Amino acid sequence: MAENGKSCDQRRVAMNKEHHNGNFTDPSSVNEKKRREREERQNIVLWRQPLITLQYFSLEILVILKEWTSKLWHRQSIVVSFLLLLAVLIATYYVEGVHQQYVQRIEKQFLLYAYWIGLGILSSVGLGTGLHTFLLYLGPHIASVTLAAYECNSVNFPEPPYPDQIICPDEEGTEGTISLWSIISKVRIEACMWGIGTAIGELPPYFMARAARLSGAEPDDEEYQEFEEMLEHAESAQDFASRAKLAVQKLVQKVGFFGILACASIPNPLFDLAGITCGHFLVPFWTFFGATLIGKAIIKMHIQKIFVIITFSKHIVEQMVAFIGAVPGIGPSLQKPFQEYLEAQRQKLHHKSEMGTPQGENWLSWMFEKLVVVMVCYFILSIINSMAQSYAKRIQQRLNSEEKTK
Repeated sequence: MAENGKSCDQRRVAMNKEHHNGNFTDPSSVNEKKRREREERQNIVLWRQPLITLQYFSLEILVILKEWTSKLWHRQSIVVSFLLLLAVLIATYYVEGVHQQYVQRIEKQFLLYAYWIGLGILSSVGLGTGLHTFLLYLGPHIASVTLAAYECNSVNFPEPPYPDQIICPDEEGTEGTISLWSIISKVRIEACMWGIGTAIGELPPYFMARAARLSGAEPDDEEYQEFEEMLEHAESAQDFASRAKLAVQKLVQKVGFFGILACASIPNPLFDLAGITCGHFLVPFWTFFGATLIGKAIIKMHIQKIFVIITFSKHIVEQMVAFIGAVPGIGPSLQKPFQEYLEAQRQKLHHKSEMGTPQGENWLSWMFEKLVVVMVCYFILSIINSMAQSYAKRIQQRLNSEEKTK
């Protein structure tokens, strides 16, 4: 790995100057031009340039569709095989027979796994938004199961995927029968599938950096360019963010499997850098993905589960509500909506929602619903902005290539 790093340094030194019409361009002017182009792209957002953003977004979709159509056309055998397999699966799904009970069971499990794996991939990839689906979906799901388990004194709910709401079983357990381990076991499938999805979502930076290193070409990725700049200015890094990135890069590079495992096992916003580092220094795929999978789907996932379960356990929730009520002056008024919300949830678990507080009147649940809507809308807007900026980058690259050929 040290030899790879040395050859990488030599390559970067060789590429520090760009040949243009027989002359060498000053690297500082090239970096300045890249910085200006990056700033121009960042200004292409809906709230600043709505018409241009929507236009570029539409054109980027057309470009992507064209690229995928071309790729599929050149892989006709794979497409035909996939369509034949799809036809067999559809026939198996709709034709009546004794196999239907197995088909339904497989369908149920497949949809459950695909849902949580998809949310995990979305949380890691984020499409340039950094959307963390743990806060929106998995965390609230674990919290609701925890509250229901302590209220019902049982975890014998219907097997996931649950119906619209969790209902206590007719035969409830005795007080004190619920343990931390029983709740962990109840949400293990969803949590592990989400963790597997986050590990899969870390693969694009790894493959991008690995392909760039093997080909010797400079990749079209801003994160990788920042990584190269960080390596060039490693000795002069002063700010905390740069030192943190360097620490992650050195840990992964020097320790290898266990360094990747350590970075993946804790909530780490800089883990994308670990993927780029592993790809850049040609770390074997299974070393990177194996450590990432174990760290995210097993170790970190259990840490997060235990934290949420403890936080929303019955006695902790009661203590938090009591603490809110003890706030001088505004405490009782703040405490009331929390009490009403918890009481409404208890009644729903016991089939008594129609006898309790009418749905929609609690401002706490209303605020949470609106918060989720706002975050999803922001996610959609971020996708539009990201794709519009991607098309703007295509335009800049085309103009730069035209300038070089003149």
